[in-house]
Amino acid sequence: MLKLLCVMAVLLASIPVAALAQGSQQQRSGTPEEQKACAKDVARHCRTLMDEGDLVVLGCLQQHRAAISAACNKVLTDHGQ
Repeated sequence: MLKLLCVMAVLLASIPVAALAQGSQQQRSGTPEEQKACAKDVARHCRTLMDEGDLVVLGCLQQHRAAISAACNKVLTDHGQ
């Protein structure tokens, strides 16, 4: 479960700065490289779900597994997803 939460924090790194300015102050885990690896995939495939929570975004990325970048896929795989 801890790995899942870490992965989701990494994936949510793509939240636009405007959303952060609206009071959403979440701590992020994962390396900057891991965050960068999935940011474009989250924005491309899961943008409409970004406000629905970590598990929803993870599920979205898993649904689009064949279309996500190799780098993001590696992040998910490295975290047991």
